[in-house]
Amino acid sequence: MALLPILRYPDPRLHKIAKPVTVFDERIKTLVADMAATMYDAPGVGLAATQIDVHERVIVIDVSDEGRELRVFINPEVVWASDEKRVYDEGCLSVPGIYDGVERPARVKVRAQDADGQSFEVEADDLLAVCIQHEMDHLEGKVFVEYLSPLKRNRIKTKLQKEERELKKKAG
Repeated sequence: MALLPILRYPDPRLHKIAKPVTVFDERIKTLVADMAATMYDAPGVGLAATQIDVHERVIVIDVSDEGRELRVFINPEVVWASDEKRVYDEGCLSVPGIYDGVERPARVKVRAQDADGQSFEVEADDLLAVCIQHEMDHLEGKVFVEYLSPLKRNRIKTKLQKEERELKKKAG
């Protein structure tokens, strides 16, 4: 399993729309394993393939306390979302150190495929529902900061660009 570099906001590649997976082979299994290793190492609770510059509809999630309940969602789609909304403080591996409230449906039902191409459905609430919706946004080229006000978004963008410049200065 390889650890993969995670794109940082405002990298324009984060805005690419992911394509559906049509072939379920060893390459997909390797991608899932590498994504899981990358997510756990970061550490995070979710990672979309878009975040590692692979523009396919693949998500890995583990919201368990122990980090031993990996869930894989390939070609996920929300088939139902509750009318009830909830605000949850979200963070993102592509937007390190930034957390802010985002309002989303409190519960969702999602249809997806596993790494073998088998279809399944899951109903989710709480952190799992938030995480699924957050990661699915990545597949559509959307980062959670886009739900925030333009002022907050610009402050975050400026802060992360400054950090990136400082990292490059130290490295080279």
